[in-house]
Amino acid sequence: MQRRVSRARSTFGVVGFLVVMEFGSGALQGWFSPLLAAIGQQFEVGAGALNWVNAMYMLMTVACVPILAKLGDMFGHKRLLVVASALVAVGSVVVAFAPTFETFLLGRALQAPLAAFLPLEFAIVRARDPRSASKSIGVLVGALTLGAAVGALLSGLLFGAIGNLTIVLLIPAIFIALCVPVVVFLVPETVVRSPGRVDLIGAILLTAGLLAVLTGISNAAAWGWGDPRIIALILGGAALLTLWVFVERRTSHPLVDLTMLTHGGIGLPIVASLLFGAQTYGGQTASFLWLLGDPTRDGYGLGIAPAGAGAIIVLYALAAFLGTLLGDRLARRISAARAIALAGVVGAASFALMIGLAESAALFIAAMSLGGISAGVLLAVLPAVVVRNAPADSVGIASALFNTARTAAGAAAGAVFALVMALFVATSPGEGAADARSTPPSFFAVWAICLVIALFLAVVGLRIRVAAPAEPAHDVSDRPAAQPIEER
Repeated sequence: MQRRVSRARSTFGVVGFLVVMEFGSGALQGWFSPLLAAIGQQFEVGAGALNWVNAMYMLMTVACVPILAKLGDMFGHKRLLVVASALVAVGSVVVAFAPTFETFLLGRALQAPLAAFLPLEFAIVRARDPRSASKSIGVLVGALTLGAAVGALLSGLLFGAIGNLTIVLLIPAIFIALCVPVVVFLVPETVVRSPGRVDLIGAILLTAGLLAVLTGISNAAAWGWGDPRIIALILGGAALLTLWVFVERRTSHPLVDLTMLTHGGIGLPIVASLLFGAQTYGGQTASFLWLLGDPTRDGYGLGIAPAGAGAIIVLYALAAFLGTLLGDRLARRISAARAIALAGVVGAASFALMIGLAESAALFIAAMSLGGISAGVLLAVLPAVVVRNAPADSVGIASALFNTARTAAGAAAGAVFALVMALFVATSPGEGAADARSTPPSFFAVWAICLVIALFLAVVGLRIRVAAPAEPAHDVSDRPAAQPIEER
């Protein structure tokens, strides 16, 4: 009993350090959106080029997160968390002092290991105490969500007060730099290691394939879906990913053990992650555009000022934070599978209400907030299931696949939804195609698709099975990992 209490206190301390770190990670992720106009003015670039501020970061996360997580499984999750933190700190300094826009983008690429924090932290908290890992994961995800809201709000306020972009960008660099010694001295290392060597061929094929497909999809709206470059990128990327599957099945120590996806209880949570990313992140642009649209000028929207829309975004993030706090409690009370299904149904209800109540600002915002709670529950429960089901020596790569699937699905859905909205544009007499305007049905179509995806997510959630909790790895290092069992 005393040993268990001591372990709980130790775990609480470790999670506390990681929560602060994850709050800073979220703040950095939300830091740039309010500063885009200032970044454009400083480097004298237009709106098209500014898309790369976030696109560069997102694309590089797809490239680096699975590799860093796998290296964590092989060489120690704390060790790779230190490496990732140091890279992000360097990238943040480069961003703050970048003399050119190209250097700025290089800094954003170096910040991409930020997305590897969560998979590595998940592995650390599971190693400390598998029985409380689900609760710890919910707290970590909640800190990330809250940090993103605070970061978006704080960066805008600081720039308005200081007016110096370099100083504002340097603040998160200092915070992340301080995190490096904290991890080195205060976070314990995990002891379970994945055997074998680094699968360089698998890493190259997976990275190149994902980058090609996502680059093609991300640029489809600008270049056109029929552009030869888009076709070449998507088909070429799909071919590389197919080759990757072929290679992984024949490699003794693959980057990703595909049997873990097909028979290890990870496959359905990854599918749920894809659906979650598509309906949540893919549909957000339409929702925020509706807030900003002026009915008299644009023919759609609620006419909310940018400052007010920013406050609503913070409200949505706070609703998601509340959802992360509810997620573990729901999973314990009604089971993780039913919690995922319930969140899917609530998400579908949110999109239905957004369609039906689109003309009322207060009710539309309430419907968005309901969707935020649903997203928060999924953000807490789904990764906890992945961590619970993953073998002890593969928690990092399993968590990384979950995060990468969600990110990739959100990016792909955003591009597809842009095409859907283009099908419902209206052109006034005498106007050219360039002056075509979106219409309310274009938004309703996106939300209707998201509604269907959310219901499909609920169905998938009911079929997810969850493994029984294991004892800490340092106490039972020679015991085989628990097999997935049906949760009652």
